Amino acid sequence: MAYASLREFVKALDRAGELKRIKTNVSPDLEIAEITDRVSKAGGPALLFENVEGSQMPLLINTYGSAQRMAMALGVDDLGQIAAEIEALIKLGPPESLLDKVKILRLLSQLTNFPPKTVKRGASQEVVLTGEQASLETLPLIKCWPLDADRYITLPQVYTHSLRTGQRNVGTYRLQQLNPYALAMHWQIHHDGASHHREYRQAGQQMPVAIAIGGDPVMSYIGTAPLPSGIDELLFAGFLRKSNVEMMPAKTIDMLVPANADIVIEGYIEPDETCIEGPFGDHTGFYSLADEYPVFRITAITHRKNPIYQTIIVGKPPMEDCYMGKATERIFLPLIKMQLPELVDMNLPLFGVFHNFALIAIDKRYPFHAKKIMHSLWGLGQLMFSKIIIVVDKAVNVQNVEEVLFYVGSNVDPQRDVTIVEGPVDVLDHAAPLMGAGSKMGIDATTKWPEEGYRREWPQEIRMSDEIIELVNQRWKKYGF
Repeated sequence: MAYASLREFVKALDRAGELKRIKTNVSPDLEIAEITDRVSKAGGPALLFENVEGSQMPLLINTYGSAQRMAMALGVDDLGQIAAEIEALIKLGPPESLLDKVKILRLLSQLTNFPPKTVKRGASQEVVLTGEQASLETLPLIKCWPLDADRYITLPQVYTHSLRTGQRNVGTYRLQQLNPYALAMHWQIHHDGASHHREYRQAGQQMPVAIAIGGDPVMSYIGTAPLPSGIDELLFAGFLRKSNVEMMPAKTIDMLVPANADIVIEGYIEPDETCIEGPFGDHTGFYSLADEYPVFRITAITHRKNPIYQTIIVGKPPMEDCYMGKATERIFLPLIKMQLPELVDMNLPLFGVFHNFALIAIDKRYPFHAKKIMHSLWGLGQLMFSKIIIVVDKAVNVQNVEEVLFYVGSNVDPQRDVTIVEGPVDVLDHAAPLMGAGSKMGIDATTKWPEEGYRREWPQEIRMSDEIIELVNQRWKKYGF
């Protein structure tokens, strides 16, 4: 299901009892963040603040703060449906019958029939502000935590293009307000937006950038999705929403922008203009330190006649961004399995803040297989940032953290089963000795084989017989339970 607008999704949340409207006048400086943090950690609903001090726009937050709302945002009942579609595409083989051919064509059409479509006009340009009117003061930007450097845009869709290839990228990078007409662009060195910026810097050219906010909730998600390099995020968005993403020419820069966004901010980055960005209370639960980042200069702000400003706060989990991360884990698992077919399941637990822990279950087929998996994951896209990888046997439920830790305690000899490597780490990992560089640990908690140096007999694990389990199941109520 594709939502025509963010307002349409808000109505769907309302009907489902997943939305709380707050009519009280609230401050964008810390008050909204404190309310949202309490609601988010209690597993509460999405919040629509209808009266934000200093702005005429309502503010939507905690939109994706549950598994149910995350699934609703992507138009499915369960995120497993998307993973199953991707898995079916991956497993396409030569058709053996006419029915097989029909099935293959149907599956392929889901991916190829929804490329982005260019239109002449759209709702996101119903109001056009340029010059002094193109001011951030019209938007209800929030300050999330007491030591944040300023107010931030925290859920943007940042559109850039490669100067060399023209390839488009949509990324989610936080933006700090510097003044009403400028923002600090926090893109980390590993991300495509930063790569595009390096191309413009080397050429000495001004870089056009567009920032979209709101629209179909799928659009807010795609900037966080770890797509393989060269895959257009808008093609993936079309696949998710089963409808083309409509794009139209921007007003002041040579770019296409989303036609159905709530707000679009147009502007540019000079080749060598930077500023100090931060500190910022981050999803790690700590403030990321101030550092030098590019300056984004605003040339226009366009929006719908009745826009909704969508934002997010991050901090110690669980919070809204955790559910976006879990969606990515489930959706992209089939793609990881395609490269590592022995992988049974994975869990990036919420307390691991996306990069601290990866719990992996494998179908172990040969000695030191767990170590091979560790190194493979450290060489695979964003998983290269995984600080601690724990590998267990296929029978272990990695979604149950206590069960995983039981086998870490039971199966691991630290000297034999712990692997330490050095390499790139998340820029936000403050424990690393250098920014973006440090060490990572792999823990092999699988059953050990003689070929792995285990010379004793591995003990039999205590398990009840299936017959007794079934008998007790049948008689359970007779026991008085």
